[in-house]
Amino acid sequence: MDATAPSTGWGVPGERRDSGEPALGASVERREGRQKVTGTARYAAEQPRPGRAHAWPVPASVARGRVTGIDTTVALALPGVLAVLTHENAPRLSEPDDAMLAVLRDSRVPHRGWFVALVVGETLEAARAGAAAVRVDYAVEDHDVTLTRDHPAAHAPEEANGGYPGTREHGDPEGAFASAPVRVDVGYSVPPLHNHPMEPHATTAEWQDGRLTVHTSTQGATTVRTVLAGLFGVPEDHVTVHAEHVGGGFGSKGTPRPDVVLAAMAARHTGRPVTLALPRRFLPAVVGHRAPTLHRLRLGARPDGRLVSLIHELTTHTSRVKEFVEQAAVPTRVMYAAPDSRTAHRVAPLDVPTPSWMRAPGEAPGMYALESAMDELAGELGMDPVELRIVNEPDTEPDSGKPFSSRHLVECLREGARRFGWDRRDPRPGSRAEGPLLVGSGVAAAMYPVMAQPSTAAVRALSDGNFLVRINATDIGTGARTVLAQIAADRLAVPVDRVRIEVGSTDLPAASLAGGSSGTASWGWAVHEACARLAERLAGGPVPAEGLEVRADTAGQADADSPYARHAFGAHFAEVTVDTVTGETRVRRLLGVYAAGRILNSRTARSQFVGGMTMGLGMALTEGSTMDAAFGDFTESDLASYHVPAHADVPDIEAHWIEEDDPHLNPMGSKGIGEIGIVGTAAAIGNAVFHATGTRMRELPLTPDRVLGGIGRGAVPRGF
Repeated sequence: MDATAPSTGWGVPGERRDSGEPALGASVERREGRQKVTGTARYAAEQPRPGRAHAWPVPASVARGRVTGIDTTVALALPGVLAVLTHENAPRLSEPDDAMLAVLRDSRVPHRGWFVALVVGETLEAARAGAAAVRVDYAVEDHDVTLTRDHPAAHAPEEANGGYPGTREHGDPEGAFASAPVRVDVGYSVPPLHNHPMEPHATTAEWQDGRLTVHTSTQGATTVRTVLAGLFGVPEDHVTVHAEHVGGGFGSKGTPRPDVVLAAMAARHTGRPVTLALPRRFLPAVVGHRAPTLHRLRLGARPDGRLVSLIHELTTHTSRVKEFVEQAAVPTRVMYAAPDSRTAHRVAPLDVPTPSWMRAPGEAPGMYALESAMDELAGELGMDPVELRIVNEPDTEPDSGKPFSSRHLVECLREGARRFGWDRRDPRPGSRAEGPLLVGSGVAAAMYPVMAQPSTAAVRALSDGNFLVRINATDIGTGARTVLAQIAADRLAVPVDRVRIEVGSTDLPAASLAGGSSGTASWGWAVHEACARLAERLAGGPVPAEGLEVRADTAGQADADSPYARHAFGAHFAEVTVDTVTGETRVRRLLGVYAAGRILNSRTARSQFVGGMTMGLGMALTEGSTMDAAFGDFTESDLASYHVPAHADVPDIEAHWIEEDDPHLNPMGSKGIGEIGIVGTAAAIGNAVFHATGTRMRELPLTPDRVLGGIGRGAVPRGF
């Protein structure tokens, strides 16, 4: 079979194979599922430790300035309060590489919510009461937290997140746009968004004989160990980090956050085990967020729909603590054939919390803007939006010129259209009504890069016929334990139930973090290689009584310098209703079709796709954060005001896939699937709202007030 052609089979969600079969792709249940539903899975804040104390942080109440005094007298006099740490008495640590971890080092306040003290108590209640009793005086300075497209402090960064060039230009995009027969010049706005994992950021830390042990909620225990060893000046082998169960992260736990540093600091200061679980309302200020992005898209095309110019420019914010640039123009470099193009980022440093990774950083907001603009171009052309995307399918990656390892976006669009019933759609906006409800449908494409990081795995053959796989992977709710067992069983040619898995501890062979949709590819590669070597050893004779173990390290194999452009692709279709009386938008149907290499577990894969699509629905309709200009604070700081979708918001959602045979990825032939589900979903929903109402609304989320206002004023002016 041609390596770039899809197989004849389609992924079938819910397909069940006997759990004893070793073949990848089987619908195997999660190994830790029973522990989670019965409450026996212990998370970072649930670790029983004799003499354990609790900590509660004190956030700054000004948007910028310096601490001029801290009165801890009343707090220390409260029953059960053990200590109050401030920049005046906290243990001195080495300078961190990540400035977000420079907590309790000096008197500066770079943004509201920055931690200025930490109270340690015998109980959680005592620590919280003590924190409320701490009195802090500030020298307040003027602040600026408002992002505008023409902010005077905005500059063009050399690099955006991920190491991508801040600006890329090919040909003469301005000239080509000016002379294009059909042009679209539009702006889109995505607000700040917050990760809000089910388990908040939490750590239990303990020092014994100069050795530090932490249980923490992280996406990468290996990185946490390295950072803590450097900060506290101890050898790495004196630090043990456990992250056996992690209740979600969505990027916010990709690197150590202040909770792990503060807990270790408090444990060293008090000589007691200390647990710090950050209150949810503190999270937006200290663990990262998706930065707001203000986009301008200019598309020039011929009457047949072929792009001649593609210009995507955006402005975003970063903090004064460190620079983080949301790479939202980068996916535009991959998607469509345009001979002349420009993609550029500008970033304004403001007195705001530091933005960071959130599920599909760059791709989620960037593809919302691009795919919405493509829909608008289809309208200007009088062309079907599915066909417009197919017409502009590139032969090679537009930015790099590399051949794609596999790219089946066209197949995803066509199969999605077939399953969705796109051919029955009346293309006229506002043409379908059911009483006060306007009904519309929309489409958008999706992409996400393929990544893999070096990792190490150990596999042991046991004398009882079973196998033990050990790797410091992190299962953040994705089912990593289960899929790694399937990879091992497949390579060893044994039933899955004969493979045991140990993950989530620095006592295990080092592995990369769970991020960038790279976990399974990275860890699975190491597991596959270790099992291959073990199988060779086992071919020489029986397993000795003490067992037989081999290791594999993929350093030098999992490289980013491939001659191929490697990406997953997909297509989203949405049907919505818009209530003309209340302005409420409801999504009736969401359907996604993905080309993401070989699907390793149909059950967990569907969960990842559906989870991403649901998060994209939230991005489109309910999730949004507001930066209060006067107070310098996010006003939506908990789940009462920051609205995430519930089950009732997603009545019909389908995820399907094309089985790709791509030999240029990893030994399993898999691509990451954890993030592509959110990419493009918001655009599909927004395009469906336009199709329903005939009014284009370009600012997310599409809340009832915005929808009613949009319907009331008719078409929104283009441009700026």
